[in-house]
Amino acid sequence: MADIIRRFGWRHLRSAPTTHVRHHRRGRLVHDGPGLSFWYRALTAALCEVPVDDRELAMAFHARTSDFQDVTVQATVTYRIGDPATAAARLDFSIDPDTGVWRSAPLEQISTLLTETAQQHALDVLARTPLAAALVDGVASVRGRIAEGLAAEPRLEATGLAVVAVRVVALRPEPEVERALRTPAREQIQQEADRATYERRAVAVERERTIAENELASKIELARREEQLVEQRGTNARREAEESAAADGVRAEAEAARTVRLAKAEAEAAREVGEARAQAQAAWLRVHADVDAATLHALTATRLAENLPRIESLTVSPDVLTGLLARLGRPEGDRG
Repeated sequence: MADIIRRFGWRHLRSAPTTHVRHHRRGRLVHDGPGLSFWYRALTAALCEVPVDDRELAMAFHARTSDFQDVTVQATVTYRIGDPATAAARLDFSIDPDTGVWRSAPLEQISTLLTETAQQHALDVLARTPLAAALVDGVASVRGRIAEGLAAEPRLEATGLAVVAVRVVALRPEPEVERALRTPAREQIQQEADRATYERRAVAVERERTIAENELASKIELARREEQLVEQRGTNARREAEESAAADGVRAEAEAARTVRLAKAEAEAAREVGEARAQAQAAWLRVHADVDAATLHALTATRLAENLPRIESLTVSPDVLTGLLARLGRPEGDRG
């Protein structure tokens, strides 16, 4: 909407660069172009303001497929007014010279024109397409048909409109039909999920079985090695016992041999000692054989005295002394 300022019966209009303003005074075109700014009198001015920027028109309409199923088409058409003079001549874009507000609703007329034209071409396509095909490829086919139909529509060109782009946002059936169509897909997805779950569980079970088999194999290998270890320990113990017994045998034989040698040595020494003693005794006897009896008696007494115990004190009773004296008083022949 243009900005209009009042000054002493005059009006000043200032438009945006995206609006095309046409100013007629007394039936003559005075100003014509986008982004204008000028003074005018309200009583003699006829103003038109035509937007020339790109505008988005969202539309939604119902259609029926070849199998009599209702669908909703959601589309967006981008358009612009390519010929402002033609549009201003065909549609009412006049504005109030005091407020700058459109006297009618030209953009609503354009929206109705574009919507009905697009709907006509979309219905033509969907009427020959079953619901399943429409849901799969309907968006592209409807978009192409609407774009072609709007480009070839003579009324749009006659009105000064130019279609920039066409987009079909969605093509949806009724909620009940959509739920019915979703059911097989959901069931298939659920089946795929269940199959994936079962496969995952099977893989987990297989892995657990593999782990259990590996653990069992490890235990078997450990038991086999323990058996080998026990067998080796027994072999080592038996070998140690055999070696110990052999060492004990060698030690016993050495001890026996040493004992025999020692016994032989002792016997030889005893024999030599006996022979020496016998020789000494024989020599002693030979020496004493040439000595008279009195000398032998004296030696015997001496030897006897040497072997007698030590007498600390001697008590001689009168009877013993009397007998000894009487014996000493006898003649030498009677003493014997």
